Order: sequence, then C-alpha cells, then structure tokens
Amino acid sequence: MSWSLLTFHCYVPCGYLTLLPSLCLSILQVLGFLLASFGFVEFFYILLERSHEIQNHMVFLLSPIIRSLTVVLAICIIQLERIRGCRSSVFLFLFWVLVVVCSLVPLRAKIQLAMYEGITTDIVRYTAFFSYFSLQLAQLFLCCFADQPPEGKTNPCPVKDASFLSKMLFWWFTGLVVKGYQPITICILSLPDQAQILRKLQKEQSSGFCLLRTLARNLGPYFLTGTMCIIFHDFFMFAIPQVLSLLLGFMNEEDAPLWKGYFYATLMFLLSCLQSLFNHQYMYTCFTVGMRVKTAVMGLVYRKSLVINSASRRTCTVGEIVNLVSADTQKLMDFVVYFNAVWLAPIEIALCLFFLWQHLGPSALAGIATVILIFPLNGFIAKKRSKLQEVQMKFMDGRIKLMNEILNGIKILKFYAWEKAFLEQVLGYREKELKALKKSQILYSISIASFNSSTFLIAFAMFGVYVLIDDKNVLDAQKVFVSMALINILKTPLSQLPFAMSTTMQAIVSLKRLGKYLCSEELKDDNVAKAPLSTDGEGVLIDNGTFSWTKEGPPCLKRINVGVPQGSLVAVVGHVGSGKSSLLSAMLGETEKRSGSVSIKGSVAYVPQQAWIQNATVQDNVMFGREKQKTWYQRVLDACALLPDLEILPAGDCTEIGEKGLNLSGGQKQRVSLARAVYRKADVYLLDDPLSAVDAHVGQHIFDKVIGPKGVLRDKTRVLVTHGMSFLPQADLILVLVDGEITESGSYQELLSRHGAFADFIHTFASNDRKESVTETAAQRGRTSLGDTNSTNLQGMEPMSEIDEEQVPEDLGKLMEVDKARTGRVRLEMYMEYFKTIGMAFIIPIVFLYAFQQGASLAYNYWLSLWADEPIVNGTQVDTDMKLAVYGALGFAQGIAIFGTTVAISVGGIIASRHLHMDLLKNVLRSPMSFFETTPSGNLLNRFAKEIDAIDCMIPDGLKMMLGYLFKLMEVCIIVMLATPFAAVVILPLAILYAFVQSFYVATSCQLRRLESVSRSPIYTHFNETVQGASVIRAFGEQHRFIVQANKRVDFNQTSYFPRFVATRWLAVNLEFVGNGVVLAAAILSVMGKDTLSPGIVGLAVSHSLQVTGILSWIVRSWTDVENNIVSVERVKEYADTAKEAVWTVEGSSLPLAWPQTGTIEFQDYGLQYRKGLDWALKGITLKIQEREKVGIVGRTGAGKSSLALGIFRILEAAKGAIYIDGVNIAEIGLHDLRSRITIIPQDPVLFSGSLRMNLDPFDTYTDEEIWSSLELAHLKNFVSNLPDKLNYECSEGGENLSLGQRQLVCLARALLRKTKILVLDEATAAVDLETDTLIQSTIRQQFEDCTVLTIAHRLNTIMDYTRVIVMDKGHISEMDSPANLISNRGQFYRMCREAGLV
Repeated sequence: MSWSLLTFHCYVPCGYLTLLPSLCLSILQVLGFLLASFGFVEFFYILLERSHEIQNHMVFLLSPIIRSLTVVLAICIIQLERIRGCRSSVFLFLFWVLVVVCSLVPLRAKIQLAMYEGITTDIVRYTAFFSYFSLQLAQLFLCCFADQPPEGKTNPCPVKDASFLSKMLFWWFTGLVVKGYQPITICILSLPDQAQILRKLQKEQSSGFCLLRTLARNLGPYFLTGTMCIIFHDFFMFAIPQVLSLLLGFMNEEDAPLWKGYFYATLMFLLSCLQSLFNHQYMYTCFTVGMRVKTAVMGLVYRKSLVINSASRRTCTVGEIVNLVSADTQKLMDFVVYFNAVWLAPIEIALCLFFLWQHLGPSALAGIATVILIFPLNGFIAKKRSKLQEVQMKFMDGRIKLMNEILNGIKILKFYAWEKAFLEQVLGYREKELKALKKSQILYSISIASFNSSTFLIAFAMFGVYVLIDDKNVLDAQKVFVSMALINILKTPLSQLPFAMSTTMQAIVSLKRLGKYLCSEELKDDNVAKAPLSTDGEGVLIDNGTFSWTKEGPPCLKRINVGVPQGSLVAVVGHVGSGKSSLLSAMLGETEKRSGSVSIKGSVAYVPQQAWIQNATVQDNVMFGREKQKTWYQRVLDACALLPDLEILPAGDCTEIGEKGLNLSGGQKQRVSLARAVYRKADVYLLDDPLSAVDAHVGQHIFDKVIGPKGVLRDKTRVLVTHGMSFLPQADLILVLVDGEITESGSYQELLSRHGAFADFIHTFASNDRKESVTETAAQRGRTSLGDTNSTNLQGMEPMSEIDEEQVPEDLGKLMEVDKARTGRVRLEMYMEYFKTIGMAFIIPIVFLYAFQQGASLAYNYWLSLWADEPIVNGTQVDTDMKLAVYGALGFAQGIAIFGTTVAISVGGIIASRHLHMDLLKNVLRSPMSFFETTPSGNLLNRFAKEIDAIDCMIPDGLKMMLGYLFKLMEVCIIVMLATPFAAVVILPLAILYAFVQSFYVATSCQLRRLESVSRSPIYTHFNETVQGASVIRAFGEQHRFIVQANKRVDFNQTSYFPRFVATRWLAVNLEFVGNGVVLAAAILSVMGKDTLSPGIVGLAVSHSLQVTGILSWIVRSWTDVENNIVSVERVKEYADTAKEAVWTVEGSSLPLAWPQTGTIEFQDYGLQYRKGLDWALKGITLKIQEREKVGIVGRTGAGKSSLALGIFRILEAAKGAIYIDGVNIAEIGLHDLRSRITIIPQDPVLFSGSLRMNLDPFDTYTDEEIWSSLELAHLKNFVSNLPDKLNYECSEGGENLSLGQRQLVCLARALLRKTKILVLDEATAAVDLETDTLIQSTIRQQFEDCTVLTIAHRLNTIMDYTRVIVMDKGHISEMDSPANLISNRGQFYRMCREAGLV
C-alpha cells in the first residue's frame, strides 16, 4: 500500500514550502526507526534461531524485511513532507490505518495462542509483537494531529491548522461553535485570493459560457474531488441495503454462527459512517467552490462597472447591476452545489429500480408508475402555485412601493395627518396578498402530503401488485424491508432531480446575463493621451476632435480645437444642452472619440455637475483616500466656504453624510465635491458648473478663494463650465459652445469687441444677472447650510426628556443607525409571542393531528412487519387481500392527516403574519419624525419586505418540516424499543448528546446568520455608490482603492457565510455519527436476541434506524431555519419599543368641531431642542399672533425659523413652555386633532402615486365641486380638465409626471381645500418660475385674507406688505415689528433688505 501511495504522493500540493521544525515529525521519525529496527531484529533472530525452517518457509524471512523497508519508505515520506511543508499527511494516515487494521488479525491469533499455550513458551516473540503493535498504534495516533506551522506563519482560518482526520470530521470547527454559544464576534476566516481567477477571466470575456469554462479550468480539479466523494457516497449507500439483506438472511438461518451477525452489524455501521463522511465532504467541497465562484464573479462585475462606457452603462440600470451581484451570482453558486445531481440522480434512480427488480421482479414497475403519477400532480401544483405567487408578488410589490412612498413622504403625511388613509391603503394590498398566499399554501399542502406519502404509495403499489399477480409470491422480511430501504433511498434523487434541473436552467439564464454584461464595451485607454507635467505648453489639448456618446449615435461635439495653456483659467459658456459637460467628459475620456486627439499633462481632478457624495464622514469625502495634511485641509475647507457649515453639523467634519448626501443641502454637497478636488492638489481641474447649486455670495467667495486669479488654484490649469456672467471678465480664455461646436473663443474683451452672439448675450443678461445675484443672496442663504431646517432635516432629534439631560451622546456625528447583529439565541418570548398571535385554538389541533399522522405511520409499518412474519403454508400466505386493505387504509389515513396538519400550520402562520404586519405598520407610522431621520429607509423597507416575507412563508414551512421530522423520530425510537427494549439504554444517552450538540449549533448558526445578513447590505450600498460615481472615481484614478474596499466588504461577508455552511456540515457529521450509533445498537441487539426476535421486527427496527441519520439532520436544519427566521419576528417587534408620538386623537376630547375659530397663536416661554446634548433651537420664545394677522419669519441660516413651524405642528415636542391656539394648549390635544385643523404648504411639493383626487383628498371628505373650485383657485383647472382622466389622472411615484411648478400648485390646492384658520407657508417659490410665484402669492392674499398666515420667507419681497415681521437669530427673536418700522430702525432686517436690493 505504502509503495503505491508514493506514486501519488509526488503530485499532491502542500502548504508552506519551508522545512517544518516540528517535534511531532521528529517523534514520528524516531518511532519509524524503532519499527524498522524491529523488522531487522526479527530478520536476524529468524536467521539464527530458525535457520533449519527457512528452506521450507521462506516467507518468514521475507516478511520482516518487506515490513522494515515499508516503514523506511514511510520515514522517507515523512522527511519529504517535512521539506515540502506538509503539516498533515493523508497518505501516512491511511497507511497507518491499514497497517493497524491488518495487524488486528495476527493480534487476535497471538492473544488466543497466548491464552492457550501461555506467554512463557516464546516470550521474546510475544514481547516483540506487542511492542511492535503498540508502536503502530502510536504512529496512527500521532497522524491524527497536524504539525505546528513554522515560526511567524499563522493562519487566521483554523482549517489550515487542522489534520486530515479533523478536516474529514470537521472537528477543527468545534472551537468556533463553543465560542458561538457565548455572545462573541466571529473570528476572521481567510479565503483563497481570487485575483488570479479574475485576471484569467478578464482575458477571455467572450461569453457567459467562456466565463464558465474559465471558472471550471481554475476550480475544476477541486470540484472533481467533490464529485469523487459523491460517487463513493453512492457506493456505500447502495451497499447498506445489501448488508441489511444479509443480516435478515442471517436471522432466518438457525445454525448461522453469531460472529457473522456481529460482522454484518458492524459493517452496516461502518458503511453508514463512511456514507456520512463522503456525503459531507462532497457538500463542503461544492459549497467552497460555489463560494469562490460567487466572489470571483462579484469581483469581476465590480471591476467591469468601473470600466464600462457610457453607451453600455445606459443599457443597464444600477438596480440591474446590483441584481447581477446579488441574485445571479447566488444562482451560479446554487448551480455548483446541485449540478452533480443532474447526472447522478437518474443513475441512482436506475440502480434503485435494478435492485428492486431483483427482489420483487416486474412488480417494481408498479413503483415507477406511482412515481410517474405523483410527478405530474406536483408539476401541475407547482405551475398553479407559480401563478399564485406572481399574483402575491404583484400585491407585495404594490405594498412595498406604497411603503417606500410613505417613508419618503412621511413628513407630509404627518403635517396633513394623513397616516390613517395610507394605513388603510397598505392594509388593502396586504389582504389581497394574504388571500393569494392562502390559496398557494393549500396547494402546497397537497404537494407535501403526496410527497411525504410517496414511500407508502410506492410500497403499496409494488407489494400490492406483487402479491396479487401470483399466490406464490410471498412477502418475507427480507423482501419487505430491503425494498423499504431502497424506496427510502429512491426518494432522495426523485426530490433532487427537478430541483437540480431548475437550478441548472436558472444558472444558464444568469450566465447569459453575466456574459452580456461582462462583454459590454469598455472605455478605451487611448481616448486620452496622458503626459507628465511640464512647465510650458498646453495643459489640455484637443486637436480636431469629434466625439459622441455612443458608437452609432450622432456626434455630441464636432470639430473641437482647444488648447488650454498651462496654469490658465478657461471658462466654457453656452445654452442648456449645447455640449459643455460633454466637452469635459471628452477631456476625461468618458465619451467615444470618433476622430482627433486629446492629451492632458499631469494629474486630473474633476467636479461633476451633480455632486457625488459617499456615505462616509465629511472628512473622508474631502480627503478621498489621501493622507490628512492638517493645515492644507483647513485651508481647503475655508476656501470652499465649508467652515460655517461644519460648525452647525453635530460632529463637525466627523459627521456622517447619509446615502447620496441625504442630510446635506444641494449647495453643501457641491462644496464638499469641490473641496475633494481642491484637496487633491492635481495639475488640471475640470469644474462642471460647481457654482450653480450655491448662493450668489457663496459662489463669489468660492470663485475668489478657489478658482479665480487669486484663489488657491491660481497656478493650476482650470476648465470651468459656468452660467455666471460675473466671473467671465477674470477668465484667461472663454469658449462659446453652440450645438456641440465652438463658435467663438478668446478673452472677455476680445469677444465683446467682436459684437457677435456672445456680446449680445452679455448685454441682455449682464444687468439681469447682477440684480438676481443680490436678490438671491439673502433668499437662498437659508438653504446653503444644514442648520436651518427649512428642509426639516431633523438630524437624529428626539423630544427632550428629563433624564440624561447632561449627557452628550458619543455618537453625535453618527446619522444612520446601522442594523445591529444581536447575539446569542433567540429569546423564548419571541416563540411565545409568535404562538400567542396564532392562538391556542389552532395549536392544540395541530399537535393532535401530528400525533395521529405518526400513529397511523407506526401502525402500517408494524402491520407490515407482522405480515412479513406470517407463516408460509403451501408456498402461500393467507388473507393477503385483507392485509393489503388494512395496510392501504392506514397509509391513506396518514396522507389525509399530513394534509390536515400542513393546512392548519399554514393558516396559523397567515393569522400570525397578519397581526405582526399590522403591529409593525402602526408602530412605524406612530413614530416621531426623528425616528425616520435616524433610521435608514432601507432598514424599514427590509422589515416590510424581507422580514414579513420570512414570517409569511419561511417560519410556517420550517415548522411543518421540524414537527414532521420530530414526530417521525419519536416513531423510529418507539419501533426500535418495541423490537429491542434494551435499546433504551443506548438511545437515552445518545438523545442527551444530540440535544447538547444541537443547542450549541443552533446558537452558533443564528449568530452567523445575523452577522452574514448585517455584512451583506454594505456590499450593495458600496456597489450602488460606485456605479453612480464611476466617472469621478476614474477621473481621480481611485479605481484600485475602491476595488480593494469592495473586496474587503465581500470578504467580510464571506467570513460570516463560510462558517455558516461549515457549521451545517460539522453538525451533520456529528449527528449522523449519533444516528449511526442507533443503527449499530439496533443491529447488535437484534443479533444478541436472535433466538427471541422474528425477522419481521428486526427488519422493521433496523430499516427504520437507518433513517435516523437523515431525520436528525433534517430536524436540526429545520429547527435552525425556524430559529433563524424567528429572528424576523424579533426584528419586526423591535420597533414596538422605540419612542412614539403622542396619541393621534384623545378619547372624549371636548375640542369644538370648528376649532380654531379665530386663529390666534400664543407662545409662552417656548423652548425647543432637536436632540439631547445639542444646543437649543429655540430659547424662551414669548409671542402672541392675533387673528387674521400676516406674519413673516426671517433670519439667517440656523436662526430657528422652521423650528417655529415644527413646534406649531408638534413635529417636535416642546422642551419647555407651551403654545396656545385659540386659548387651547396644543400639547393637551391629539396630534391628528391639531394637524388636521391647521394647514402648511411645505417647501418640497410631495405627491404620492395614485389618482390626483387621492392626492388632494385621501379621506374622500370633499365633493367633486369643492375640489374643482380649489383647482380653479390654484390655477390648475385648465390643466386638469385637459387631462385624459381628469381627477382620476394617475400620478406616478413622487408625482414625476407633473412638473415641479404643477406639483407646487397641487399643494396649494390641498391648502385651499382644507381652508383652515391658520396657514403656515414654508415658502418654496425657488422651485417655480416668476409668473407662477406671482400667481401663488396673489391667490394666498385673496383666499386666506381672513386667516392667520405665517410665512417662513426666503425671498424678502414676498413679505414686505405683511402686518408683522419676526427676525430670528440663534433661536430667539431679535426684532419684531412691521416691515416699514424695522427698516426705519436700521437693524438686522434693514441689513438683509439692503443685501437683497430692496432698500
């Protein structure tokens, strides 16, 4: 054996190619030399003592020589492996196992001889043999362990340090399981580097199948080892029924020696163990390969997304690309895991039928017929279910879409008190969804019943045909129970084949999709010639360039000749759509170059028109992967006018920015984007209109400090796209673009003197531009900084409470609350909570039905064993018809019970999920605004989509499976103990061991599942971000850093995923050994009780015990599924404990229906705080607003203007003081009572998808006439009456099929419809043109003449005719009087008016 192993040994790769300084290896070599020396000593001893016998028995002399040489060879292998760095040898382990096994026969002979003759007859030989055997055992024992790694070489993954035996049994994982039982974070498990695979893949991106071929070439050899394992597994699996047949034959033979029985029992146990080992090695190998395939393809798609050109990018949305990474890579992984079943399952089915034919002859065909009947039934059910699932998914999509809109427009819902109307809509979708689910689950129950009864149905058909076609056909124990064992084997490939086929089909579709994406066109490296920086010449040069966005499309730029001198400022001007941004894209190489050349000297920094901001801190966004240089960093922040903003942000530059810059205003995002470019210290700056999003005064500051002749970039080459005329005189060169061509170029004075189109343009707009710039200075200033909450971004605010007032939270700058991974097992209360929602009325019948179902199963199996033991009279058995009828009746009773239990659990699950969804929806809608600001909408949508889906389907399915197998296990134990009561002695300790192992596993598995799901979302967030900012990443040359980040995220996710599937294998191997212990016990005890037990009962006990291993694995797997998915109940319940708003309506409230009748508002020492630890937003406001008064509220950024409005609507609760409306303290009435009686026209006009009528009146309280009248007053009547469906016109998501101005007018129509005594105007006239603005103002003046109007003013000219103006400053009122008086006082208001050009 050792000699044959050596030939293979040379080809096996090992770990470290270094000499291992191992104590273990040294001991092995010493023991080897001792063993070899024993052989040589024996050789000389025989030569001297038995020389006269040698002639006749030459073998005595050759045997020790061959043994010694073999041991010497083993020592050589040890040394060879030491040099190659192999730490655990497969071959040496197998060699010593075989040596010890072969020595067992002479050992038994020697012991028997010693007992017969006594040791003293040949003491030297006995001592030598026993010493020799002990040394062999020592060698085998040492081979079970791996050697220590070389100094300095440590492996974070324990599998690398494991011995061969530990790898086979997954014992290396035990340490992690023990840790998982305690609440800890997982150790990092390293994964193979995929870069090599990716390089090969990138060379051959011709199609999806080429992708498969490349993956197969890299991972094929490893995958083939798994295939070998499954072939061995099948061999052992089919050997077991043959051994069972021999065992039952032995039970029939009266004079058979007992050792035969023990041999068969032990052989059965060994075959079962080997079957388990090879099966789980196969699964482990497949999962590892699948995981490598998944990570490799994910990496490839990510890399591709960084080099794909704009034409290809337009054909696939961000969602589709993320889908490739999430769904399609998973399909490929499933394909790897289940692919072998496609060709193995038919072979397994054929073998089963072959063996059944041997036992039952042509009757086996009846079994085939049954299978053929069951399959179409399940196929029909599957088809029906997929249609129902489509219906269910349609309603679920509608529900999630509506939830998404609710979460995006939650502020409007709260302002208008519309939560109830939308709650009803969501519940409407939910009911339809659950109706479809219920039908689907009933069909599924039929499917489960037919599949679970398939063993009985196949057996019933085969045995029935067998006994009915010929009286001489008798059913003995051998035929019955060997056939039953084969039918149980047959079930696995029958269930796997359709699944494997469908997985393969899905993988082919995914491969095509991936292939199409990976083969899409990339940006060409030669689009732009990069040259090193030189002091003279052109920084950017385009020579006769023609560019287009796609290969076939029309050119977007024609005949472009541009030379930008080193260190100069070039301004690019032109109308909208004239090709200004395209010119910058051409310089970056982002467009398709048709002709000409582009060259850039030195490094490039780019500021896109729409700022791209990462979900990271302000500091990380500015530094963008560079080291922090403190003085330069501060200088950049100052130049980009970011310092005032940072003072307002909770944690300064360490404040986290939300997804897509969620918590920054447009101007702030643009300035952060500019600061990122400035910090880079690049040589060429391409600035795509960075000043459009900022206010005029801020724009001027940035131009002076950054871009202009005196700015920090004065020595750099700058290309600036701009609409601001005031900056043009300071440009060295101006390019005028018209329809993709440069029509004029030159300095400002040169172009004016030519009297061309540019000069006319300047004369028309210059005066207008100047006027506009000063008017908007004050007007827009409110929006440049986050501190002013006119965009009501209540960053993480909570109502003030008495406790912890002094404590400032550590995570002040943290905005988003990341989904946290909980630790330990799911609390028992969660199960109780779930079962409580189902109700005891359902649970008791379910348990009863399960007991009945398993009782019927036990009865028909026991009946079968009695039938098998029936004596044979004249070659026949009596009453076969009656026996068959009883058998059939019991089997069909079980099938009906299975259907009953599954339907009951499904209905119970639907009841529970309806309640839990309702609770979640109410809890979320009752949460305050601060909750929505700090909780990412993704987290909430995840609860409504994934977690509710798990409660709908996964938990009931898991419960069905778990209870089914639990009762099945009880049945097996009862049968084994009926046959051999003494088995209870073995089963009890095994059950305790099982419970112990299982409790460890479930805790670890839950923890790993949580970690894996928490680490998955950052991958998709990062992906999303990268795809959207690809042009910026490329311009800055940061692709490598982003690839490394993506890899880290994927690796971190896999470090939770890898242990998860290893945990399943660890558990299965350990449990199946427990199960195999039951097989051994049943078989050995049956052999011991041979004289008292009938073959029928033995066959029943042993064939059932063979199912234990599978049952145990399935119990734990389904238990874990339930435990993992019950986490969803935990996560849905999470929001029950968060802070809630005050009640919507106060029961028995004495508030008059017409309240407020006058509309007086009084603030009494009113104070407001956004969040504990933050400064007061409003301090001691005392103020009375009379009825019908028109009050304007003005102030600088962060003065607290919008905070007043938030206080009136109780979006924020008072920290001190109170607000009275018509003498009623608003804190004492219900929120809906308050919010439905006052009206706001918000800054952002939010519409929801649905009819226009629903958007105006969701509660259907007003008549059509009233609605038309409000539309007429809002100047929308003509527009709406021209729409095809008029009031039933469907608005798209966010109202995107209406213009911004029209959406603003719809909001005005809402206010006119409600016509309350108090109107708050968060004036958003910046969104509409001047004409619409005038219309809105005049309508408000006329229609709300007898109302109290509060206007948060951004444009001062709109409030100059108001009765009073309140000037806010740092949270308190600094001035308050009529506009005329305030101007004459020459205070703060006067200065603001002067800035706006109004005085």
